Amino acid sequence: MAGAVRAALGVAVLGGFLFGGASAFGATAPAGGTVNFWGTPNSNGPGGTILLTGAIGDYGKTISVNSAGKPEKKGGYTEAVLKKGSILVNTTQLNSAVNAAFNQGSENAATCSASITVTGSLPIVSGTKAYAGITGTLTDTISFAAYGPYYTHGSKKGQCNEGSNATPTDQWASSTGSGTVSFG
Repeated sequence: MAGAVRAALGVAVLGGFLFGGASAFGATAPAGGTVNFWGTPNSNGPGGTILLTGAIGDYGKTISVNSAGKPEKKGGYTEAVLKKGSILVNTTQLNSAVNAAFNQGSENAATCSASITVTGSLPIVSGTKAYAGITGTLTDTISFAAYGPYYTHGSKKGQCNEGSNATPTDQWASSTGSGTVSFG
């Protein structure tokens, strides 16, 4: 189950968090300040949803990308594609913290379940349209839980399948946090 949980969480971590800004056409640049965010990663594939509140606000989708902003399933960055522009965040530190949490063992083979909660930094890399010139760092808390699967055939029937290709029977993930942003 370790590999399956890591794979599912990898998608969740890369698909679950960011922040927002002001209108793209004719609006004054936002003053910046504290921004709060709530993400719901899509553990079954790329992307998730995000909502931003506070000094600025917006909503949209998140996708896993590489440092150049190109979509990549296991990229070390996340791009928030929001209604007023997009924002690119470096998620490599947070990904490392998640991997370390799994390496310390959060699984219970007897109940075929696992969970972690990890907090890490998200440095802002760049923004487009209303978010051009955005800078700052956010603190993100990722929570993830998974159950199953069990082997259904053979000599291991009824035992927890901890294989790297196992897909959890059910899973839950969230990404929440805040930070201070400014526009230059």
